[in-house]
Amino acid sequence: MSIEAKAPAAPGAIRRVLVTGGAGFIGSAVCRLLVAKRYHVVCVDKLTYAGNIASLDGVMRQPNFRFVEADIADAAQLHRLMREERIEGVMHLAAETHVDRSIDSPAAFVETNVLGTVRLLDAALEHWRGLAEAQRAAFRFHHISTDEVFGDLPFDSGMFRETTPYAPSSPYSASKAASDHFVRAWHETYGLPVVLSNCSNNYGPHHFPEKLIPLVILNALEGRELPIYGQGANIRDWLYVDDHAEALERVLTRGRNGETYLIGGRQERTNLQVVEAICDLLDARVGGRRHRELMRFVADRPGHDRRYAIDPSKIEAELGWRPRETFESGLAKTVDWYLANRDWWEPIRSGAYHGERMGVL
Repeated sequence: MSIEAKAPAAPGAIRRVLVTGGAGFIGSAVCRLLVAKRYHVVCVDKLTYAGNIASLDGVMRQPNFRFVEADIADAAQLHRLMREERIEGVMHLAAETHVDRSIDSPAAFVETNVLGTVRLLDAALEHWRGLAEAQRAAFRFHHISTDEVFGDLPFDSGMFRETTPYAPSSPYSASKAASDHFVRAWHETYGLPVVLSNCSNNYGPHHFPEKLIPLVILNALEGRELPIYGQGANIRDWLYVDDHAEALERVLTRGRNGETYLIGGRQERTNLQVVEAICDLLDARVGGRRHRELMRFVADRPGHDRRYAIDPSKIEAELGWRPRETFESGLAKTVDWYLANRDWWEPIRSGAYHGERMGVL
């Protein structure tokens, strides 16, 4: 999906936005979209392993974009930045997100996803309290979360909705569930205007190559094995990242204060179907072998949720959002991007992500 510059919104709307985790996969897509739509964007990122400044090359020199290397846990610095930049809305995407890493090192996920969110909330609350009355009414803190907080679903029925009870299965999803609760608590206790969104699995350009789709693409290009957890029967609902960015902008600017919106692509696929589709696309584009021959089934990981499926009826009805990409069109764009952008992913690979983990979310 191409992003075209659009005229500014009506006076009084949110136009000055702080994006945390803006050098990450989804965050950089959000930054590119907002800059193209002529928002003033302040991108904050700690530049840990998954943050890549190269993902912001297209916006870094734009006059309505500023990058600041900072930690969301530094509440004082974030508050100064909000005040200095006259921030009208916060989009909080900074997070540790890889399930396998959370199993190995859960404390890091608590530090970033829970404590980091609380400190950012403190900074936003102090900033919001210092605004004039009209600005206070327009301000929004948008917390971006995941469908994994809901646990899993049976293979053959049910969908996640905004009212689905939380039942996280991994340290990652537990940390995100906790952060969701803290955001709601700051709204109920202190009156901070918030909106929340929970999304299904994203994919697309600039995706860090420990996650399923980019890992399969790159391993297949290098002739490496494609290990698949269990029998590949686990099901995910897939959402193209630029479609997600469009949805997030709508939630920030049009979402009702205190509400949650679920964002999904209505594109359920088994993990095996995803890997097979990538192999078939690569067969057609690079040839030389049948890439499905690289597939191998491996022991399943602990707490591997069976199925995620989101009912996005609320955001469709209230905010008029629908994804533009099907899974097939989005996956083709994704494969083509990785084939054309070796300069982005080759420095990241460096021998560290050769398939020892599938990174299925």
